[in-house]
Amino acid sequence: MSTTESTAKKNIAMVDDHTMLREGLQQLIDSQSDLRCSSTTSSTQDALRELEKNKPDLLAVDISMPGRNGLELIKDALALYPDLPILVISMHDESFYAQRVLKAGARGYVMKDADSATLLNAIRTVLQGGTYVSASMSAQIMAAFSGRPAARALDGVQCLSDREFEVFQLLGEGKSTEGIAETLNISPKTVEVHRAHIRDKLKVENGAAVVRYAVRWVESQKLGTAM
Repeated sequence: MSTTESTAKKNIAMVDDHTMLREGLQQLIDSQSDLRCSSTTSSTQDALRELEKNKPDLLAVDISMPGRNGLELIKDALALYPDLPILVISMHDESFYAQRVLKAGARGYVMKDADSATLLNAIRTVLQGGTYVSASMSAQIMAAFSGRPAARALDGVQCLSDREFEVFQLLGEGKSTEGIAETLNISPKTVEVHRAHIRDKLKVENGAAVVRYAVRWVESQKLGTAM
């Protein structure tokens, strides 16, 4: 490969704590004539250190990571580099996170189970200055920003912080306190603190009611996505 061909490639920095998924996406990116994976990291702290060394053309991040999550990384990265294009590539259903991601400053959201063409289209769309979400998610976002009633009414979940929302979603997926702690790499005591804050913000009577609320909400989002 010539120097000209190498420098013409856009540099993609990837942050994901799942080794196999990270390596698979890296291979996909590196197989393209116009893209290359310039760095891979598995935590927010390592990603920020890498950004200090060499700012990429695009930062691709996951949502769930040890310590500070992907939403927090987006905010941290944009505080340092306001013009950095960021794309979220996540296993979480976009109906849970896409609007939060865009509000945090990212320019797109694509799910990890998307086919290769969709993943590459999302990367190139964001690199070219556009915003990428699926067609169904785009319709929901346009309805929300236009002031028209969305397909599903907004609820108290919108008042949760990003970490509280992450705990809430995992509760709705049936995970225990210990399971959530392991998934998010935080202590069970910290999970319980988040659960208490969620209970207070949603104005429900106890922990069991929080779980019921979370399960119903997750199911409603899945049904809404399928509509």
